[in-house]
Amino acid sequence: MPDDFTPDWTATPPAPGTYRAIAKMGRADQVVLPSARYFAQLRHELDLAPEFFETKRDGNLPVAEPPACPLDPAFLDSLREIVGAENVETDAYSRVKHSYGKLMEEVVGLKRGELHEVTCAAVHPRGKADVRRIVALCDEARVPLYVYGGGSSVNKSFLPEQPGVTLVMSTHMNRVLEVNELNHTCRVEAGCLGPALEDALNRAPELFGTRHRFTQGHFPQSFEISTVGGWFVTMGSGQASTYYGDAASLVLAVEMISPAGAPDGIINTSDYPATATGPRVLDMLKGSEGALGVITELTVKIFRYLPGNRRYFGYIFPDWTRAVDFAREVCQGQFGLPAVFRISDAIETEHGFQMYPQPPAVEWVLRKRGYLPGKRCICLGTVEGERDFTKLVRSKVGALARAAGGMTITGRQAKKWERDRYTSYLIAEAVTDYDIVMDTVETSVKWDNLHRIHDAVLAHAATVPGSFCMSHMSHFYPYGTNLYFIFAVKGQLEDYVAYRNGLIEAMVAAGGSPSHHHGVGRLMSPWMERFLGREEMAVLRALKRHFDPNGIMNPGAGVGGGHESGANTRVTRSDSS
Repeated sequence: MPDDFTPDWTATPPAPGTYRAIAKMGRADQVVLPSARYFAQLRHELDLAPEFFETKRDGNLPVAEPPACPLDPAFLDSLREIVGAENVETDAYSRVKHSYGKLMEEVVGLKRGELHEVTCAAVHPRGKADVRRIVALCDEARVPLYVYGGGSSVNKSFLPEQPGVTLVMSTHMNRVLEVNELNHTCRVEAGCLGPALEDALNRAPELFGTRHRFTQGHFPQSFEISTVGGWFVTMGSGQASTYYGDAASLVLAVEMISPAGAPDGIINTSDYPATATGPRVLDMLKGSEGALGVITELTVKIFRYLPGNRRYFGYIFPDWTRAVDFAREVCQGQFGLPAVFRISDAIETEHGFQMYPQPPAVEWVLRKRGYLPGKRCICLGTVEGERDFTKLVRSKVGALARAAGGMTITGRQAKKWERDRYTSYLIAEAVTDYDIVMDTVETSVKWDNLHRIHDAVLAHAATVPGSFCMSHMSHFYPYGTNLYFIFAVKGQLEDYVAYRNGLIEAMVAAGGSPSHHHGVGRLMSPWMERFLGREEMAVLRALKRHFDPNGIMNPGAGVGGGHESGANTRVTRSDSS
């Protein structure tokens, strides 16, 4: 087999009803394959021989019947009475689909036909009245209840550990209800997908009679397949969060239906901008991941949509230390913040240079000016807002970059990144057909421990043969930032899990958090108490006991450490189970 061969990539959308269709990342019609240069770089980084690609496991097989549901058929009939028979799905494909997120461990397992726990039924509520009745029914019967938004979770946040049912919020509860131009707020149902909300806000004059067009400012990489409710309950961060804020900070109020006080059990937090009325319940619900109740509606902040004022920038720095110092000065400068702001470490920068080689003359100039391979670091970003504001911020960023030894590379790379931001990660989907996993872990860091955490994680990564790890900063604050570690590892699923967990352990041991913005789920829960401490965990468990006294809401989830007494204690089972 020649060294320049190309693997048999799957270049078509997944066949309906297959494992691959469930594992699909991004939209069903999006297929992104590695370029020849990308593949050559991957082979070099992971030391892949041609024979490594002799076995392909792409998952284009029909979903097999999962284990039988142990719930009493009469309970399922009660669900059908509430939402209609057409909104209760118990077929194999629907049960498996709504039990899986997009954690690479799950994607790889699906392509091999290996199933983890599967929900008994996917239930599609038509509105909050349905949700109230379903929560009350499940609480009375002690049937576990899980919540599925867009299915983009990367931490097993809604994995059905115990036999129960899954609420699918995006099917019907997906409307933009109101745009309040005076308050700069928008009411939206929890199951609304990102593109639908953004489109409604961009077209607010036509749809809601406003004077201005608006944006909601939250653009995670999963934007096209994730929901507003999901953003809130996982405390997500979008790519422009440095300017607009993280998802939880963009929410002013929520409506949540919990088992507490069933059959009503409705909590409506106020949408006042600030009140000194004691600890805010809204803050208690952020990041709750469906463990306290079902978020049905949110009031979110909105901003004027001014895309014509967007400015792009890019810089190269001699080394990581000066790039980090530059980023801190920008964030603490008090002149305003960029929207997109990303700085690659030396490894990620060199990866980019290998992928997109510069002309020899350009490379000669870079080296002559001290931007050397293996040390140099790339920054790219955008500025958004009012025209004078963007001009000011862009000018200040440029001045600080030059003071830190940076040289402009223009905004061309930022524009290219923006164009590919919702598709570039799909390359990871293609390579999992061949026992290669590309994934990320991320951690919140402070400026004073950033280098320690960065070095510790990369040091651990370097001890594992057949792997590759690089990093960048994104999501900035005056007080710190987020470090993303992007890695690739070859081998069996167990090798990937061990490598990923090793990176997380290195992050936490060096002083990082188990997660910056992807939530806890079941992936990060082993590190939660160590990071938060016993007393904070006790507070979370107390909230869990109040909102969910019978432990039916997402039992086993990392938020609140699950429920000590467990759930499902009174589940009625069919005679045949």
